[in-house]
Amino acid sequence: MQEWYADVIVDITSEKLDRVFQYQIPEAMLERLEPGMVVEVPFGKGNRLIRGYVTGISRQTGYDPEKIKPIGRIVTDAADEEARLVGLAAWIRNRYGSTMIQALKTVLPVKQKVKSRQLRTVCLELDAQEAAERLELFRKKHQTARARLLEALLEEPELPMPLVTEKLNMTSGVVKALEEQGIVSIKSEKIYRNPVAVRQQESRPVQLNEEQQEIVDEITGEWEEKPDGRYLIHGITGSGKTEVYMELIACAVSKGQQAIVLIPEIALTYQTVLRFYRRFGERVSVMNSRLSAGERYDQCERARRGELDVMIGPRSALFTPFSRLGIIVIDEEHEPAYQSETMPRYHARDVALQRGRMEGAKVVLGSATPSLEAYYGAMTGQYRLFRLCRRAKEAALPRVQIVDLRQELRAGNRSILSVRLQELIDGRLKAGQQVMLFLNRRGYAGFISCRSCGHVMKCPHCDVSLSLHNNGRLICHYCGYEQPQVKLCPRCGSGFIRTFKAGTQQIEQEVKSKFPGARVLRMDLDTTKGKEGHAKILAAFANHEADILIGTQMIVKGHDFPDVTLVGVLAADLSLHVPDYRAAERTFQLLTQAAGRAGRDRAAGEVVIQTYDPEHYSIQAAAAQDYEAFYEQEMEYRRLAGYPPAGNLLAVHCACADWELLTLACDYLKKFIEQIAARHQVTVLGPADEAVAKIQDVYRKVIYLKHERLELLTAVKNKMEEYVGMNEGFRTVNIQFEVN
Repeated sequence: MQEWYADVIVDITSEKLDRVFQYQIPEAMLERLEPGMVVEVPFGKGNRLIRGYVTGISRQTGYDPEKIKPIGRIVTDAADEEARLVGLAAWIRNRYGSTMIQALKTVLPVKQKVKSRQLRTVCLELDAQEAAERLELFRKKHQTARARLLEALLEEPELPMPLVTEKLNMTSGVVKALEEQGIVSIKSEKIYRNPVAVRQQESRPVQLNEEQQEIVDEITGEWEEKPDGRYLIHGITGSGKTEVYMELIACAVSKGQQAIVLIPEIALTYQTVLRFYRRFGERVSVMNSRLSAGERYDQCERARRGELDVMIGPRSALFTPFSRLGIIVIDEEHEPAYQSETMPRYHARDVALQRGRMEGAKVVLGSATPSLEAYYGAMTGQYRLFRLCRRAKEAALPRVQIVDLRQELRAGNRSILSVRLQELIDGRLKAGQQVMLFLNRRGYAGFISCRSCGHVMKCPHCDVSLSLHNNGRLICHYCGYEQPQVKLCPRCGSGFIRTFKAGTQQIEQEVKSKFPGARVLRMDLDTTKGKEGHAKILAAFANHEADILIGTQMIVKGHDFPDVTLVGVLAADLSLHVPDYRAAERTFQLLTQAAGRAGRDRAAGEVVIQTYDPEHYSIQAAAAQDYEAFYEQEMEYRRLAGYPPAGNLLAVHCACADWELLTLACDYLKKFIEQIAARHQVTVLGPADEAVAKIQDVYRKVIYLKHERLELLTAVKNKMEEYVGMNEGFRTVNIQFEVN
């Protein structure tokens, strides 16, 4: 009979990972053993039994069968959440292309050796009469330190060790001597670092409006019937989506379940955590990259031990080891921050849906500007769609004006601020109200446009903007099309062809020169360094320590400042013409989110959008706050071009320090793809330089594959991985896959 073998990752939480080990499966286990199970295996020369995770089962082995050790036993008391997370890692590895070890490191982070914090307490072991007799004896012998400690313990039989050593000036030797005599004992318990540094306050119960209550009632009404239900809440900015989330989480907690709340960026954590902490108290925690290793480890331990009900954080919080997960909430689900940029390049929305399916947990997506993928999913029945159409505090939506920068230029205004925006800022400052100025720099990649008519130079094959390179050529980062830099506009003949160059520091200087009495804060990567960088700036602005807040996209996401009545969008075009098929969608989302920061309380809000392309449908729809109109027009473009969600797109990212080797490897890879994909009519674009073609002396290229069926692209990806693994020439070329 041919033997069966199991691929096992060993002791993932306490040792460095470098490879998969193979073990022989005893006949008695064949029927029961499955990938994802926890086992004990003999390891090393001494054959000590250690824990491992089964990642695959096969009849093939690359080793001498005589030397392969058998699995010791299936660990039936292993934490279920660990086995489920291993299963999730296997799904991630198959969908996004990576090694199993990379997927496991993402899902089950390697435990760093972090010294746990211990709370040590000195306890009196004698009754009062015996202790009084010993105290008298110490006094007679002039053993003042021992006497002082015993006096304190007679008043309070248990004292924390820091109080004994610091306040009573006692050495550990004195305590140890009394311990050896049986007079005291030392009790030690592990305490966990809590990164939520917020004083708990009495939370006022929120009265939900009719729309909010209806959503809560509908979802909780089918809680048991559809444990892994999927929902999309499309709510305008300020409509109270967070209150709905909290009610749903309260329902989960009341049933003994746990909740994960994903937020797109660290900048949001401060205000979000504050609201959840006031509602759920100490059983809320956060997980993000700015926590120390000790804090991260402690939060995982607290989650494993069932001491937490709610975990809040960016995409890494999705892998919190909860054993009774009941709901996953993804706030602002449209945000690009949910896409991982390192291997495996997973999208948190898709992984959350898979985890919800595997663990019977609900997944709730929420956004004022849903991603086209989510809304398309709602339109095709994958999600149940709910709408919130009015603001929670009955505040009116802000009035939006579009300023044509071409007209400003013709009138002689070369300032970053239009005349109309300057007038409105002056009025708000006089009224004691606050202003936010948003520089739309996301994805800035040096596109070229005509300042007279607004025309942008685009690729004739891919309908994305061409990027200007140092060699003076315009290049498409999808298919590699090139053309010389233009001197005259092909639409109107004007010679006024320019790139846009402005940064937050320049804007800060100009604002200060035009409004010398205003207090100005700037929020960008330079000013938010450090653990509390975002929180300090947001808290200062919330406390009215500044009149004007200038920043990039991080200032327009989810923040709620009641006294902000004016928002200025300084350059709507910067995200509109990046070389990305999602440019119009990103622009619409950013502009709508920016507009949503104004007038969230009783005072009316106003928004000024400055642009060289005022007729563009994404800008018009954002000004009207009309998502449906934008969706219809954008989906038409996606269908015609075969872009997601109408089709599927697989990006093959290749990087190498040797440009000639990278070029050769990409050419071979493209020929291989065309051979295996030709009969399925897969469209292959590239190879082309990445938008940033060289980082730290490493050259980068990309190949795109388009097809309507994702499973076909996954099969092609698997073939590519086999091909790359078998060819030595690819050894120095780093290859990563990205889906949609």
